Amino acid sequence: METVTLAIAVTALVLGFSALWMVSSQSRKVSETRGGDLLETVRQLDEDLSNVEIAVSRFQPQVASVLAQVASLSERLPGALRYAAVVTFDASEERTGHLSRSIALLNERRDGLVITLLVGSRQTLFFTKMIRGGEGTEPLSPEERTAVERALGK
Repeated sequence: METVTLAIAVTALVLGFSALWMVSSQSRKVSETRGGDLLETVRQLDEDLSNVEIAVSRFQPQVASVLAQVASLSERLPGALRYAAVVTFDASEERTGHLSRSIALLNERRDGLVITLLVGSRQTLFFTKMIRGGEGTEPLSPEERTAVERALGK
């Protein structure tokens, strides 16, 4: 979200500096005509204002594109991976070295999954369980529960 805000700010600054540059260049032209009559100065100001409006309208497609991208990112952001944690443990009493793992991967809504790898002396088992709102859709092992809690900062 910070990247999106930064992109909007940069776009606004570019547009602002462009408008300032155009106004300042037009004001120099106006100051050069001040030696003439008032009617000519007003005509020149009107023409300069039209030029500024045309220049600003050229930026509108880029602004619309940036706003569309920001809206798209805002819609997708809650589904992006936000929280993650890994818990290491021994799957059986005879083994040491904490080779088994429970990995929690959750989005902003606290939905996601827990991946568990149980490493034994003869085989490795792989399990996944769904998480909705920070809770397992089926019972979680203590290690899986710990992984979810750590991911959520509990």
